[in-house]
Amino acid sequence: MIAPVLESEVIVIGAGVVGLAVAAELARGGREVTVLEREGGIGRGTSSRNSGVMHGGLYYPPKSLKAATCVEGRELSYARASKWGVAHRKTGKLIVAVSEDEVPSLEAIARRAGEAGVHLEHLDGAQLRKRDPALSGVAALYSPESGIIDVHGLIESYRAEARQHGAEVVLHTRVVGIDPANDGLVVATENDRGEGEELRGRWVINAAGLDADHVAALAGLDIDALGYRLAPSKGDYFVLSSEAPRPRTALVYPVPAGPGLGVHLTIDLGGRCVAGPDATFVEDRGSYGIDENKAVAFAEAVARYLPGVRREHLTPDYAGIRPRLAGPGMPFRDFVIEEATPHGAPGLVNLLGIESPGLTAAPAIAMRVAALIL
Repeated sequence: MIAPVLESEVIVIGAGVVGLAVAAELARGGREVTVLEREGGIGRGTSSRNSGVMHGGLYYPPKSLKAATCVEGRELSYARASKWGVAHRKTGKLIVAVSEDEVPSLEAIARRAGEAGVHLEHLDGAQLRKRDPALSGVAALYSPESGIIDVHGLIESYRAEARQHGAEVVLHTRVVGIDPANDGLVVATENDRGEGEELRGRWVINAAGLDADHVAALAGLDIDALGYRLAPSKGDYFVLSSEAPRPRTALVYPVPAGPGLGVHLTIDLGGRCVAGPDATFVEDRGSYGIDENKAVAFAEAVARYLPGVRREHLTPDYAGIRPRLAGPGMPFRDFVIEEATPHGAPGLVNLLGIESPGLTAAPAIAMRVAALIL
């Protein structure tokens, strides 16, 4: 039996880093906020299955939302980490061209970054070897603003702030329907025991990550006609053993070739050196198993810029799945941050395709959502 309809001014669907950043931003501004999360804890999806990198904003078209929210969000995230005691370190990052034919792509990254107002240092091969003798390459870019952060600590800080300002986070709650109501929307939910409940809100924020296209469809949007259907991309990570070569620089990336940024190295806050992710489009949005045989390809990819890495240095670690909008062979797709009145669902704000640099961009995305629902 469906319980009587409850009320909340704003309903946020999804308790990942973006959903909780939105909840904290809105609750701080005096909104009544309820966050619905189908899992038994916060940040268990894409938010916690990534490299934990604070990105510099180097790769994206200068006028895109990805570029703008990454640059804004990076500074906001560093400031937040300092204020809330979240472990982080501004480590800097190298992007390495290992051959002359990669230099034009490296230069294109530098041009885009410059147009977006991002400062980079240009290194030739000799300067690269002086900065990091373990690395091999003919040229590199150095991003001084890039860094690493305790992702779980960051996510928890958003939940703590949201709760501090009166927001409620409800776990084990799956959204099964979204229907129009007078001056708002009614969200039908189901808990782990199969019990239903309805919640009416003036605004519904779809921050459901890998399920964001399904949530939009529940509200009656034609996700195929709108280009909202996601193309999930799985990335695996391997940890390097203590016997493996190790760079001085905490973040080392190749020149991108393909749908991701390439198999890169991250020395995390615990001192582990992790390689990944790769990028493979998948149908199953909940499968996080790792094929240990990929270690051969990972070793070859890393050894291009960090010579001496071998297959036996690599052990499977974890995997993540990104909610990409650009499928195989498709051009760049930007974040979607859009109120759905033009599509017949007034009061619904869709956040779709919030993949990398979504972790970095989260506070800037939250500010844009707040501006949409004034």
